[in-house]
Amino acid sequence: MERGCRIEEENVYFSCRKRAAEYNEMLNSRERAAEMLGISTSTLANHELGVTKNVPPDTVVMMADLYRAPELRNYYCKHECPIGKSLPVATEPDGLQGITVRILNGLDDDAIRKMKKQLLMIAADGQISQDEQKAFDGIVKNLESLAVAISELRMLAEKCQK
Repeated sequence: MERGCRIEEENVYFSCRKRAAEYNEMLNSRERAAEMLGISTSTLANHELGVTKNVPPDTVVMMADLYRAPELRNYYCKHECPIGKSLPVATEPDGLQGITVRILNGLDDDAIRKMKKQLLMIAADGQISQDEQKAFDGIVKNLESLAVAISELRMLAEKCQK
């Protein structure tokens, strides 16, 4: 399984292009990559150097597709999109083993049954009382963790399909 883009060490857009250049040598050149993306070289340079603070979403989608880096879309949603910042989205896929363990742990029959009962009890009167709030927050936290693991699995699956 190929490694994802290095998000913390350098600009994610540059890192993903360089990673993609390992299988498509035309992406070694910023000029050729910009041409393939249908943007100017200076625009791509601004994205890769962090000069552009808000990269257009359509450009991120094109980069993610061209670079075979679905994590770019998730990175954008999690770190740059004002709406996506609050959503449970993974920005890098873990290994298949780690993802599988987290998903299967999250789907444990006993844990699901307990959450289901708690949620039904909380929802019975149509309100979340103060004494129910802690249990409700725990349910939401567990489901958000599962959602992150599922988004990692989706990224991994997308990388394997290319």
